[in-house]
Amino acid sequence: MAHALAPSDCWGLRKHGHPTEAQACFNKLTKSGDPYTRAEGFWGLEEWEQANQQFRLATQSADSQSLYKVRWGMLLHERFNSTEAVDLFHEALNTEPSNAEAYVGLATVSADGFDGKAAAYAAKAIELDPKLAEAHELMANLALSNDDRDLAVAEADKAIVIETDALDAMAIHAAIELIADRPPDPWLAKISAINPRYGEGYALVAHQLQLHYRFEDGVLYYRKAVDANPRLWAAHSALGIALMREGQEAEPVKELELSYDNGYRDAATVNSLRLLDSYKNFETFRDDTTILKLNKTEADLLQPYMQQELHAILATYQKKYQMKLPAPVQLEVYPNHEDFAVRTMGMPGLGALGVTFGEVVAMDSPSARKPGDINWGATLWHEMSHVFILTATNHRVPRWFTEGLAVHEEGQRSPEWTNRATPDVLSAIREKKLLPVARLDRGFVYPEYPSQVIVSYFQAGSICDFIQEKWSEGKLLDMVHSYAQLQTTPQVVQANLGLAAEEFDKQYLAWIDKKYGAEAARFNEWRDKLKALVATAQQKQYDAVLAQGPAVLAMYPEYIGDANVYELMAIADKAKGDAKAQIGIMTAYEHAGGQSPEILKQLAALEEAAGKPAEAAATLERVNYIYPVKDEELHRHLGDLLYAQKQYDGAIREYDAVVASNPIDKVGAQFNLAQAYLAAGKKDKAEESVLAALEIAPGYRPAQKLLLELKQSPEKTN
Repeated sequence: MAHALAPSDCWGLRKHGHPTEAQACFNKLTKSGDPYTRAEGFWGLEEWEQANQQFRLATQSADSQSLYKVRWGMLLHERFNSTEAVDLFHEALNTEPSNAEAYVGLATVSADGFDGKAAAYAAKAIELDPKLAEAHELMANLALSNDDRDLAVAEADKAIVIETDALDAMAIHAAIELIADRPPDPWLAKISAINPRYGEGYALVAHQLQLHYRFEDGVLYYRKAVDANPRLWAAHSALGIALMREGQEAEPVKELELSYDNGYRDAATVNSLRLLDSYKNFETFRDDTTILKLNKTEADLLQPYMQQELHAILATYQKKYQMKLPAPVQLEVYPNHEDFAVRTMGMPGLGALGVTFGEVVAMDSPSARKPGDINWGATLWHEMSHVFILTATNHRVPRWFTEGLAVHEEGQRSPEWTNRATPDVLSAIREKKLLPVARLDRGFVYPEYPSQVIVSYFQAGSICDFIQEKWSEGKLLDMVHSYAQLQTTPQVVQANLGLAAEEFDKQYLAWIDKKYGAEAARFNEWRDKLKALVATAQQKQYDAVLAQGPAVLAMYPEYIGDANVYELMAIADKAKGDAKAQIGIMTAYEHAGGQSPEILKQLAALEEAAGKPAEAAATLERVNYIYPVKDEELHRHLGDLLYAQKQYDGAIREYDAVVASNPIDKVGAQFNLAQAYLAAGKKDKAEESVLAALEIAPGYRPAQKLLLELKQSPEKTN
């Protein structure tokens, strides 16, 4: 039995489903005189601290094998310390630059973070050791995550040729079959024949299903994982998180606590438990079609806006997509960005503002970010498009299309929310980095350059814009139906647009070049001129700013970021006392999609001063979609404008927001609300508000007078 004392033999016993024999084998390793061997033994026994100590001893010698550092790094990664793991992988490579296992370690860590380096690391490992089955398995997993199924099959097959027990490669094959709606049973049977307790295979399948929007199926396979191996705590945690994504709470707590209590305490587990505990601080609003979960600190303020917008979205999309959702949609809004980030853990893409899991949508509250960083209205229309498209296709839709359609829908809701080319996008256009439509999914999951996810969102959205412009809006719905029939992107393009995918790419790129080619070509010139204009503005040379600004603006009118021309010219116009010109340039900023609440509120004040109250109210309504929180004055003033224009329902909404803001003048807030209710014919509500005012200040004469009027009124309505 001397051969059984090799760590690889012990791990092999476990891999082949012999836990008792493996346990005995690992126990023998811990009796070895070699610290590295002892480390592997303690690792196998799940005695993590002792394993860590023994790895430390094994690597103390300057001439210790690089393998020891690689294995130590894998232990640390497994135990949630990826930072030190990466350091160890690099140390191993410094000693042995050709160490393929170290590159597998780097690829594994990178894959977990979707940072884009994973495929390059895995490719390097394969280059150094083409017979390293683990590297091929990892490459197959990465390829399938990017929906490159051909490469995933090829790499999985290579792993199986090298090692007939390459269980993860078999799991990749099973996932591919499921994603294509084919039976996975032959591959699952192969896994079971080698190790019926291999829950890791089911968990891998579940993870891929989740990445491909198959959230319910992912839950099913996580359940299979823990059924196969009840001690697979990582799968219990993943199951809990997957159930959270379906809007559940009780079972996720059970699964996550089970993982935590058994020592599986990665960031996702810990943070998800904290998030679930924080739900006691949320208030839930339900009706027939929506479930709205808001933090109690801002629930009264946000609920009227968000529920009204949800209903408008449902009505619009039901008509547009010719369908109704099968169940109420749940919206969770987080005033703490870190809580929202927990909901996106383990998922690719930006995860920046909102995320959709079937009929559950989670998003940042405006209060979670700096004013102007988020337009909650655009975000909600975007995420709700996902809800409809995922439902319409039974979750069989490529990432690029559902993201692109969602971006397109933002622009359909409001021209000011439309898809715009950022500097990163212009650079990508200039450098010809846009992907063919058939491979566009690969720009979302494992990006090849830092801004590729942003570029891919733009490209996907602009493809939908192009299709609408050249063919029709109806073609986008036809494409939804084609994806529901499991057609590939080349098939969908050919069937609905009458073009091969390659010809579509040519026409789309020509369209993009016509729209943005000139801006992209002179991007560096624009940047230099903008820098010069900023310097001129800082020197308060306002005449020069106004003389040079229009030409710089014309070079790139979609730029509304920091130090944009619109703002520089508005400041100059103000300094020159030209209110009309200031209104003009600030209105242009507004229509270009500018989202600075301060600039928009300044514009509203100018519009009101110019005798344009309707325009002022419309501008402040835009601010409500950007930063309606912590701004009592915004709501009061907009309420006054709407009331004066006899838009009483809008005035009620705004005065109600003032009350919800816990204002200093609580009496005045309730009185204004009462007046708006009365003007709208809602006398019972008016009486409630006026009584609330008098409860605060019994001697408040305007409220006393209004109450008397209400009491003398012969009729009441609700």
